[in-house]
Amino acid sequence: MIFVKHQVEREVKRKRSVEQTLNPLEDLAANSASLLAKPFGSFESGGREYSLPRYLFVGPRGGDDPIRVGIFAGLHGDQPEATHAVVAFLKILEANPELARDYFLFVYPICNPTGFEDGTRCSRRGRDLNREFWNATIEPEVTLLQSEIWSHALDGIISLHTDESSSGLYGFTRGLTFRKHLLEPALAAAEPVLPRNEEGVIDGFVAQRGVIRESYAGAISGPPKVRPRPFEIALCGPGSAPTFRLEQGFVLAMQTTLARYRELIAYGAHL
Repeated sequence: MIFVKHQVEREVKRKRSVEQTLNPLEDLAANSASLLAKPFGSFESGGREYSLPRYLFVGPRGGDDPIRVGIFAGLHGDQPEATHAVVAFLKILEANPELARDYFLFVYPICNPTGFEDGTRCSRRGRDLNREFWNATIEPEVTLLQSEIWSHALDGIISLHTDESSSGLYGFTRGLTFRKHLLEPALAAAEPVLPRNEEGVIDGFVAQRGVIRESYAGAISGPPKVRPRPFEIALCGPGSAPTFRLEQGFVLAMQTTLARYRELIAYGAHL
């Protein structure tokens, strides 16, 4: 009986509330001229209807068309640190909107709400959502997110993850330009609070100074046949690191990615 009681207590502790986690953003959006709360879509699980949380942050305009970037967290429900980092990042942008100058950000802090509630990597249907993209999936969360990526014609995608087996922060992107001008500066910016993973093989992929050049099939990305492809940055922090360091590291990396991409776009426009 004691064993059963403790097991039940552990299960209760694992349960998380999507609503409580996002309440700070709801309160912020209610009085903000820049941040909008716009949940979208619907699907049923366990007799309950879910929608996916979505927040739009409109940065100050610089005159050209806004840069449209999607930020995704919580694809794996047992990685709440990524979600908390996104919440912290939006708070910082609200206080310092110039950091998002020229940007229209589409922010999805909890992409797997049933997994988030249950504290599980997979959704309640038992699927790893970050292996389902552009693969004729029937998973409702992924089909909804794919529709968002298509319809908003995103210029870039940033996804946040944690890895319990990693000794430090690492990341993935496609192409030398984005690796040199976006991912490497992002890792360097986070390094004072979140050391990078220096191992030669990370998660089964060849790596160099925290940069891997391959990713799992079905990981979140832009539509495969769309050209030009959006930049795609996946950041993965060490799950064993203190939560506040993970949040700080992710925030510094995201802030640097946006700043560097804005510079890259401006440089390209003057060529």
